[in-house]
Amino acid sequence: MATTLRAGTRETAGGRRRRSHGRGARRPNWLGGAAGWLWLLIVIVPIYWIVITSFKTQSNYFLTNPFAPPTEPTLENYRLVIENDFIRYFVNSAIVTLGAVVPAVLVSFMAAYAIVRAADDRRMLRWVNSLFLMGLAIPLQAAIIPVYLIVIRLHMYDTLAAIILPSIAFAIPLSVLVLSNFIRDVPKELFDSMRVDGASEWSTLRHLAFPLTRPALVTVGIYDGLFIWNGFLLPLILTQSPNQRTLPLALWTFQGQYGVNVPAVLASVLLTALPILALYVLGRRQLLSGLTAGFSR
Repeated sequence: MATTLRAGTRETAGGRRRRSHGRGARRPNWLGGAAGWLWLLIVIVPIYWIVITSFKTQSNYFLTNPFAPPTEPTLENYRLVIENDFIRYFVNSAIVTLGAVVPAVLVSFMAAYAIVRAADDRRMLRWVNSLFLMGLAIPLQAAIIPVYLIVIRLHMYDTLAAIILPSIAFAIPLSVLVLSNFIRDVPKELFDSMRVDGASEWSTLRHLAFPLTRPALVTVGIYDGLFIWNGFLLPLILTQSPNQRTLPLALWTFQGQYGVNVPAVLASVLLTALPILALYVLGRRQLLSGLTAGFSR
């Protein structure tokens, strides 16, 4: 009888604890919600200001309230941007971004696969990982002078290739680090079963590692694409002629000696951001899956 009473008491206490935990789990997080709304306000206000200002004339921009919507919206700023060789700058940026992102992701994927598959050689693995970590430790600003001298020696100055090759080099270290962590999470038994079935390393790379790491590839591709698309220092240092300008440099077109056409600049900013927004919409699901995969394991 005493044992039964003690068991019943423990069950009652456990039920109370579960009910209390349930009530605590349903308690709203007011602090987190307030912080989320505050962050949304901080982000949305500049975007709102950019959008409404791009539809204002340059004279109305200085006479009206900066946050007031335009009384007479106009597309003159967008017409001015397109007429000032925006299409050429857009094509240059697209060539640089695609020409750098695709090789960087492919090389990083193969390098990450080789690092993980060579795990038996611990010495080589540590050396290769240290090499890529050293690449992360060197900022672009510190290496811009050696890169400039190398480009001059290769007779590639003032070409799009002069931007593409350094962009690939600086995108590879972080990409390898991210992709190697994803490939390392693939169960070793799957690789062993592919080897038992007679699959080569290239076949294993294509039919096993690639499908399982697709979210990571999309995440790395979007991150590298955003970094290269918005790159300013490399085009500024390694190009000179207007025909080789990318979109970030094109913003200088609307800057005069004594003033800046702010509405035209903001219209150019919106047109420049549209490809990135479209890329995010297309790869949103894969991107979120790649960003949260490390937390779900």
